[in-house]
Amino acid sequence: MQTHHHPTSSDPDLPRRQLLMALAATGAGPALWPSTAAAQIAPIYGNFRGASLGNNANLNGAVAFPAGHAFNTDITQAAVDSTSASILSSIGLTANLRPDFGSGTWDGGPIGIPYTVVSGTQAKVAIRFTAYGSESDPGPYPVPRTAPVEGGSSSAGDRHVIVIDRDNQRLYELYRAFLQADGSWNADSGAIFALDSMTIRPGGQPGWTSADAAGLPILPGLVRYEEAILGAGGIRHALRFTVSRTRKAYVPPATHWASSSTSTSLPPMGARFRLKAGFVIPSTFSNEAKAILTALKTYGMIVADNGSNYYLSGVPDPRWNNSRLIAELKTVKGSHFDVLRMDGLVKG
Repeated sequence: MQTHHHPTSSDPDLPRRQLLMALAATGAGPALWPSTAAAQIAPIYGNFRGASLGNNANLNGAVAFPAGHAFNTDITQAAVDSTSASILSSIGLTANLRPDFGSGTWDGGPIGIPYTVVSGTQAKVAIRFTAYGSESDPGPYPVPRTAPVEGGSSSAGDRHVIVIDRDNQRLYELYRAFLQADGSWNADSGAIFALDSMTIRPGGQPGWTSADAAGLPILPGLVRYEEAILGAGGIRHALRFTVSRTRKAYVPPATHWASSSTSTSLPPMGARFRLKAGFVIPSTFSNEAKAILTALKTYGMIVADNGSNYYLSGVPDPRWNNSRLIAELKTVKGSHFDVLRMDGLVKG
């Protein structure tokens, strides 16, 4: 069993950890970072009590779920699926990887999927499900009025709302969420995840959706600046991405499909892609790109929704350098990936 590293007052590495986190918080450039910074900050699995409070707050090393969960598993040596080539061809071998997050705004709202961190005393409010209530975890949820909505309060898009209750180790996620005058929320669907458990959705069932089409939690797969600025090794979990066409099937830990096609050339929800070990990450790339591409080699990325091909999900942050990150990630094409063996595939 992995030993979790929790900093205490007697922790000899604490001053260094605090310095590195302070540098990250100020957006300090790579030149100020020790080359082994990422290696010096041990992930804290399944424990969010040290997370900061607020919208898109630092999680201070917290990683969703125990170290042994699929999201956190090193897949460097995992076998390639026999249908990998046909799946990659169906998506496009020359399609580029692209960040679906950044700084500034697009179409009137922040770019990416936001979240907020609350304490265990945050008041819970009623949630009215307007579309997929039979597959949703019933409320109330501790969603504050000030919780950020994906795309902004006037968005006509997915309108995800994500809340981390740091003290009770719970993750609350809503799809197409709308704040009501009394402080309650209406949403198409919602799910509650246990951040400290291998049974990540205690109230869920196979075949259920969540706030995401694949039935997965969204937060654990997001790219966050806090981790990415650490460079290679800074991101210790799988990432979330979208493709335009999927199959009527899913691979655990996904629990839901969102397609009517049974073509084996299309990826099922939950399919995991790995960046080939032979892809050379240029030394001139930003720390952010190095962190993302190293994570794609080590943990891979998981098909979680229908959307633009090879769009990686992440959290809005004013420190992202949009033009540089787009230019660096677009050097990665579909042909640079492998689709990993889809054990436990559930077909529709």
